[in-house]
Amino acid sequence: MNKSIFNIPFQQGDTQSKIVIGLERISETFRVLLWEHAKIIGLSPIQIQILIFVAYHKEHLCTVSYLAKEFNVTKPTISDAVKALDKKEMIRKTKTSTDSRSYSIILTDQGQKAVSDTENFADPIKQLLTNIEKKDQEVLLKIINTLIFKLNRSGILSIQRTCYACKFYEKTKNDHYCNFIQTSLKDSEIRLDCPEFEEKV
Repeated sequence: MNKSIFNIPFQQGDTQSKIVIGLERISETFRVLLWEHAKIIGLSPIQIQILIFVAYHKEHLCTVSYLAKEFNVTKPTISDAVKALDKKEMIRKTKTSTDSRSYSIILTDQGQKAVSDTENFADPIKQLLTNIEKKDQEVLLKIINTLIFKLNRSGILSIQRTCYACKFYEKTKNDHYCNFIQTSLKDSEIRLDCPEFEEKV
């Protein structure tokens, strides 16, 4: 039998294949919701993603090179999106202190408004999670955190800022520990996107 995850007879008897297909469906839902908002506001999905990222991350992460890694696209793709956002006066560029050829992206008031208008695009998914038991949500979060970490370690996902890959993270006997905030963490407190993240060497 063809053991492709897309081969339905095989998929029906293989739990891992069904999980992968399920994740693909959720990913498709995310893209559909993003496209719906993009059409309304007159921006492309990647432009919306850039604006939202810049709104909530430190300036040194808001460069073309980093954004290309963050969204797993080429630098020219990000450059084109940034040029369009600049033309629409939604962002402005500031030179970085480390490299005169590089610049960081900062939102203008118009860019902030675009974020306010679009950042809730994934709320329908979040709303559906309220119907799932808290303990099941925590199990799901732990699995997602572990999967993201392993995808990064295997080279499939280029950027991730989870606790597991951070130099401040330490696995304890029963829980987790963050040396940055000097606090024990439960599974549900493991972060997917930590502002204090520093990659473990």
